[in-house]
Amino acid sequence: MTSTTPAPYDLAALADDHLTAARKAEHGRSAELLIKEDPLLRQSVIALTEGSNLEEHNAPPAASLQVLRGRVRLTAVSGDVTLAQGQLHAIPQEKHGLVALTDAAVLLTAVTA
Repeated sequence: MTSTTPAPYDLAALADDHLTAARKAEHGRSAELLIKEDPLLRQSVIALTEGSNLEEHNAPPAASLQVLRGRVRLTAVSGDVTLAQGQLHAIPQEKHGLVALTDAAVLLTAVTA
């Protein structure tokens, strides 16, 4: 009997792989959608080289950011938050952006509807 359960993700290995790819990328970014559970849940690994950013954008109905490697600054009208490896933070329900303070990888969890 074949199992349909997907294998677990190794977040440390994914973070390292995407940081390597981001360092080679012209724009300093690499990302992968890991989980897409319709209709609501999305989880992605995003790697950014130091100084790279994700421009300001609208927030989904609910989201969180977990830092897997490095340090980032989550920017928002309500105030910026600096996050380090191992920290988890809810993303505010307003326009926000992300800046890599060091080479960094994050796990973004978003509820889309």
